[in-house]
Amino acid sequence: MTRTLDKGRLVAATHNKGKVKELKDLFEPAGYEVVSAIELDLEEPEETEQTFEGNALIKARAACKATGAPALSDDSGLEVTALGGMPGVHTAIWAGEPRDFYVAMEKVETLLKESGATDRSARFVSTLAVVWPDGHEEVFRGTVEGDLVWPPRGEQGFGFDPVFVAKGETITFGEMDPKKKHAISHRADAFAKLKAALL
Repeated sequence: MTRTLDKGRLVAATHNKGKVKELKDLFEPAGYEVVSAIELDLEEPEETEQTFEGNALIKARAACKATGAPALSDDSGLEVTALGGMPGVHTAIWAGEPRDFYVAMEKVETLLKESGATDRSARFVSTLAVVWPDGHEEVFRGTVEGDLVWPPRGEQGFGFDPVFVAKGETITFGEMDPKKKHAISHRADAFAKLKAALL
């Protein structure tokens, strides 16, 4: 049974500054005060699940338990058709430590070339999980379909944005005005489903 997410403080359970900005851009106009795990100096839990949904719940549960406030988490990644859905839940891991998404983009491009595949279709997946202090949980999944380009283009966005062109578009997410990206992205799709159910 879904429930209304009351306005007020909402903890964004992520240490990714790009995601924090996108979540603030989505939720603050709806009347929420979004405070990130970075601002609250929360520990980053280990993501041990093999699904976006599972990892999103790990992060949201940890932040909710640490703060006593409703927590929101996003677990997202890139699924490349010709690579059997990789990197998927391992998208951030492919970027190494510290995160270098140029390395991850090069790895995907190298694997595509080695495979000899001509199919460059891919999708971004975003799973938004909300956890309440009483243990109630909600999960919403969003996607955006597109194709990969090489070399990377654009300085906007983060992650794999410079190599991803959404269906019907001619520029990458890395070249796109953030407001336009927010309107069509995988996170926006998940947020629309969340909004319809909870807000």
